[in-house]
Amino acid sequence: MPTYEYECKKCGYRFEKFQKMTDKPIAKCPECAGQVRRIIGLGGGVIFKGAGFYTTEYRSEEYKKREREEKQAVTSGISSSSSCSTCSASPSSCSTCKK
Repeated sequence: MPTYEYECKKCGYRFEKFQKMTDKPIAKCPECAGQVRRIIGLGGGVIFKGAGFYTTEYRSEEYKKREREEKQAVTSGISSSSSCSTCSASPSSCSTCKK
């Protein structure tokens, strides 16, 4: 439930009210019974809980398949590419990895 901020048009009294979104806005000032207006406030902080908030959770099935294959290749000692990961040259001509 959000907290709404109100200001009296007559006396200038400002107050906050913790209300449901479906509740009707407050019409009268609790101090002078004058007409109030709801103020657009800063609101509260947003807290992301649960699954679905990270970009890695929405990877495509093709991406996930390639990632699994690459992990298998690394653990078994087989390189999945024909070039050096540092310089993109063929392994036989790479001066960095000297393969």
